[in-house]
Amino acid sequence: MKRKVVSYSYVGLVAAVLIGLNAAVLAVLRPNANDLFQVLFLCAAAPLLNIPQVRIEQGRLSLVGIANQAAAMLFNPLNASVVGIASAISTYRRGAFPLLANAVFFASVNLVGSSVALMLRSGGGLPFYARVAVCVICSLTNLVLVVLAFRFSAGEPVRSISNRTWTGPFYIAFAYSSLAAILISYVLDSSLLGYGLAGIVFLLALALTDTIAGRRVRRVLESELSDADRHLFHSRAVEGVVHNLRNHVATVVGYLKEIDPRRLDPVDREAVGMATSAANDAVTVLHSLAQGATPRVTFATEPVDLNEIASHAVGMARPRARTKEIQLGLRESPEEVRARADPLLLREVVTNLLNNAIDAAPANGHVVLTVGRRNSGMLYFSVGDDGPGVSDDNRHHLFEPHFTTKENGSGLGLFMSYGIVREHQGELTYNGSSRGAVFTVILPPFGH
Repeated sequence: MKRKVVSYSYVGLVAAVLIGLNAAVLAVLRPNANDLFQVLFLCAAAPLLNIPQVRIEQGRLSLVGIANQAAAMLFNPLNASVVGIASAISTYRRGAFPLLANAVFFASVNLVGSSVALMLRSGGGLPFYARVAVCVICSLTNLVLVVLAFRFSAGEPVRSISNRTWTGPFYIAFAYSSLAAILISYVLDSSLLGYGLAGIVFLLALALTDTIAGRRVRRVLESELSDADRHLFHSRAVEGVVHNLRNHVATVVGYLKEIDPRRLDPVDREAVGMATSAANDAVTVLHSLAQGATPRVTFATEPVDLNEIASHAVGMARPRARTKEIQLGLRESPEEVRARADPLLLREVVTNLLNNAIDAAPANGHVVLTVGRRNSGMLYFSVGDDGPGVSDDNRHHLFEPHFTTKENGSGLGLFMSYGIVREHQGELTYNGSSRGAVFTVILPPFGH
């Protein structure tokens, strides 16, 4: 509740500053009025460009930056802010607060960029270097606002958020949207040809994004299919071996029970006792291994709150984190995140992922557990760390039994977690880089 109050206060403060700066800039700089049709054109294009999104590392690539950066280069601060507000319309399905926050942030980014453009404008025109500068300023302003939002809402350290943001895909996305925005700023000249060329740039950007999204979906599906095939193969192999061994060990235990220890001398009696104890232990181990190979899920009759599961798991993991002075962060979902699940096994999955992240993170590092709901309605929780990540060579062995990069690891945690998630009709995926690893569990909501 405290973080929610802080988040609302932060957005309210940014909104108040936005209104004040708009009034101040318009009073001091007195910019010229803009073509109404240009403003309406970008107001219509911006929310449409915000719909297609591609997941990249820790975030999503959206085309909305093209329209917003172009507005910052072309319009006065007030009109640029209006385009920013319009950009957020397509996020209405995520709820009132995300809609408000996105509108305020987009408008603020455009206000800052447009103000810089006004100061750099010479002779009525904006030089190329100034257009590049506006794109850079817009991206930096957006980063600052988003990083602070995550800091206030989740308590995640700024350094950790920055490490997850400043990645290769981010630079590619920045260059991609900035180039398109600069092209729009040149061709959008109030003529029919200008509107046509701007539309072509938007369509080419959409086509390229669709291609990137298609390739990524194929890679994800191929990876998930490969993981599922390997897990199924190993599970079936383990089940077969365990089944045969349990039969043989059960036979041994049966014969040992028929031996009357009272008829044996002390030495033989002790030997039979040790053999019986060892055989019973073997049966227990084999039973556990069989359950680990294919977990038997017992769904709770009531929906399971993922926020509660996450909060409980973080509390259990804190002693382990303290030994390495790891900062644990929890980013709960403000939306309802209730799933049909086995709470015991789901806690086991979250605990495994948290423990792995704590072990992977450096001393004084950061681990963040995030819970949320996607636009598709699917629920998720992800565990991220700022450790070295998983190498490409090891990536394809992550969910195999007994594969581990830990010195004293058993290699069964991820294998068992993968099986548990699959039994919940969900997915366990890995994303990451040399700056850290992120494991994400996707689950269907209750009643789905």
